[in-house]
Parts: sequence; C-alpha cells; structure tokens
Amino acid sequence: MLELATLGLLLREPLHGYRLKQQLELFMGCCISINYGAIYPLLKRLEDRGYIATLSADSTDAHTRKTYCLTKQGRKHWHEVMLENPQESWVNSRSRFTIKFFFFSHLEPCQRVMLLEHRLSACHERQSAFEIEIIPLNNPYASSAWDRSLDILTSEIQWLGEQLAKEAVFNNSEA
Repeated sequence: MLELATLGLLLREPLHGYRLKQQLELFMGCCISINYGAIYPLLKRLEDRGYIATLSADSTDAHTRKTYCLTKQGRKHWHEVMLENPQESWVNSRSRFTIKFFFFSHLEPCQRVMLLEHRLSACHERQSAFEIEIIPLNNPYASSAWDRSLDILTSEIQWLGEQLAKEAVFNNSEA
C-alpha cells in the first residue's frame, strides 16, 4: 500500500523524500503507517525498477536531497496496481481502497465505477457475515464493539452508494 500511495503522490508532482513522507502522513496517515525506515528503501527499490527517477539532487553540508518523479513505466505500474483487487484482510482492503479513492481523479470513470462496485460488493459480503455470526450478548463491551463495527460498515455502504450515484451523474453530464 505504501508503494501505491508513493507512486500516486509522485504522479501528482515530483517530491523529495522528506516532503513525500509529509504528504503520506497528511493524506494517508489514517490508512498506513509511515516511517523513514520504510520510505528511503522504497524509493531506492522504485528507482531500481525504473518506476521513478531522480529529477534533481541538491547537496547540503549534511546530505543530498533527491527530488523524485514518476516515469512512464511507473505510471503504467501505478495504474495496474490501482485496478487490482488482491485477496487480503478486511482491514487492509479498507485501507487500500481509501488510498485508491484518494487518486480516483487519475482514473477513467468506468474504472472508478468498477472499483466502487467491487468495494460495495465486499462490504455487502461482510455485512452478510455479520448477520449470521452470533455474539455473546452477556458481554456489554463485545456487544458495543460489534454494534460499532456494524455502524461503520453500514456507513461505508451508504457512502459507497453515494459515490456511485455521483459517478452516474458525472458520467451522464459528460455524455
């Protein structure tokens, strides 16, 4: 997920490592954990794979600050990863979708609808699983946590429906 978010932010504008970390914390902090120990090795791997390139390098007394940009190959890879729906835990899939949604403006309308519909389907499956599961009613904390989880899921389903409706309006206005 960190790779997806990093490539997405570099799609928007070239950034140096420190600024990239700031942007990740600001926009993705609710979805992923960000630390310097992960950022710089990731940037090195992405550069080695040809997904990003060093745009410029400014040297100071202490260190060299590189500004990175997305390459054509990186843009293609980012797009492929955006459209993937890997099998993963519920928490990771929610985080991955949130990151993808942040970059929806870089996708075609039909791709946005496909991702929204896939997430909505996953939410409905999760809701069905909640409905057949039995919780211990004699535990007020478990019951309260269960209710909170259902409320969050119900809210997400409603929000996804609203986003699909907005896409329909947007697509009809373009036609």
